[in-house]
Amino acid sequence: MPSQTIGNSGSSARRISVAPMMDWTDRHCRTFHRMLSRHVLLYTEMVTAAAVVHGDRPRLLGYSDFEHPVALQLGGSEPALLAEAVRIAESFGYGEINLNVGCPSDRVQSGAFGACLMRDPGLVARCVEAMQAAATNAEITVKCRIGVDDQEPEVALREFIATVSGAGVRSFAIHARKAWLDGLSPKQNRTVPPLDYPLALAIKHENPSLQIVLNGGIETIEQARGHLADGFDGVMIGRAAYHDPGTVTAQMDSLIGPAEPADLRAVVERMAGYAEEQARAGVPVKSVARHMLGLFSGMKGAKAWRRHISERGHLPGAGAEVLTDALAHVQFPEPVDA
Repeated sequence: MPSQTIGNSGSSARRISVAPMMDWTDRHCRTFHRMLSRHVLLYTEMVTAAAVVHGDRPRLLGYSDFEHPVALQLGGSEPALLAEAVRIAESFGYGEINLNVGCPSDRVQSGAFGACLMRDPGLVARCVEAMQAAATNAEITVKCRIGVDDQEPEVALREFIATVSGAGVRSFAIHARKAWLDGLSPKQNRTVPPLDYPLALAIKHENPSLQIVLNGGIETIEQARGHLADGFDGVMIGRAAYHDPGTVTAQMDSLIGPAEPADLRAVVERMAGYAEEQARAGVPVKSVARHMLGLFSGMKGAKAWRRHISERGHLPGAGAEVLTDALAHVQFPEPVDA
């Protein structure tokens, strides 16, 4: 695959991105989001370094040219293993490889990486140094929290940024919440800890040479625009982009420049064609359609659209017609005369 035009090419590519989300941002989701936005930076699900080194690499790392630009997120805490994963990932053409220092899931904690690495910035520094030494073109970036458990974020985050940037990382995506590894579930960790946007912005002001991308709690394009105006280099939107793609993801290009609104009907028809292609490779339509349930949120017929896909997409023999038939339930607004 050709090398992508992100990473060391500059900062503008990260002005707006869809966050890496486990079990959600697979290649079918990314294809769907790319049909809604030509320029948004997309991320893979987090993939562990061990899985990349020892597992099914085409399945874990594969993507289509259509998905560009797409960045890889890695999980791990062993410098040598992460370095080998970077060498492998570069052969697939990734221009950015992001180290996860923010995920609070039990699986990640049991592997001693993700958010728990906030407690050991020195280890993170050794990891990114090894990753950078292994990379020839890809930029190594980090996604982190503002702290974990009993840490005082104003101290912990500053120490983390200073140590890891000292190891050469120039771009950080900061999820502006603590992660409570002891006491909150992964789901609760996405919403319960309070947001601290001012702290993340202070980090940017104190480190003007670093690229700081804000993540966490951003639900609308208007909010994203406001954070960019405040001085952040980029915004990263997660759940809102996934659950309301027809409103949020479809408007992301407007944060980069003039953009035509996405034709949602045409997107469904294109995704039906994509689902047909995937079916020939043995991918069931439900694996594609599940990412599209929220496409018409807020529109008349949205509930019937979701119900049709949910009830019929899993049936034996279900094909791309599940999507096109579901489209009949959606009541599109009448065009307004100029």
